[in-house]
Amino acid sequence: MKIAVVTSNPHKAAEVAAFFGPAATVEHIRMEIPEYRHDDVGEIARRKAEYAFSILQRPLVVDDTAFCIRALRGFPGPHAAYVLDTIGNQGILKLMEGVPDRHAWFETAIACATREGTTIFRGRIDGVIVAPRGRGGFGYDPIFECSNGRTLAELTLAEKSRVSHRARALAGMKTWLEEERSGFHA
Repeated sequence: MKIAVVTSNPHKAAEVAAFFGPAATVEHIRMEIPEYRHDDVGEIARRKAEYAFSILQRPLVVDDTAFCIRALRGFPGPHAAYVLDTIGNQGILKLMEGVPDRHAWFETAIACATREGTTIFRGRIDGVIVAPRGRGGFGYDPIFECSNGRTLAELTLAEKSRVSHRARALAGMKTWLEEERSGFHA
């Protein structure tokens, strides 16, 4: 099976490839996609996938991720990439100084676009905000501790590809592909 992953972030394509392993050939397609705004990452992913499909005219996958902190009423949410680029992990930690409620979560929506339409798959992982640990991953991974007591940055790519928010969304997509194969053929 071939999966075209459209993203400007090579780390995301690597996670998709690690999730599927030898079961799929993952092609990373770099494309600048407009930054759609919406409170729902599923709607953002849908719009991005439809935009990419209108240009490429082939089955593809696009994702969008929200990083939400309960004490900050879900901030940064779907604006996670912008917040990371502007204040970074240190800015998030500064906002969380003295805040006892450290609960946070990632939610990823993966949109698969084919000629038949666009299907959305979601995955979520809950954890807590901690001081940075680990050298792996990217983005907020060093400050997000999973229920196993390790940050996403402390996990190997193979481990992260089994437990992350993206992995959970990909698991739904994988089941769908096995049942439907909707345009994703070898």
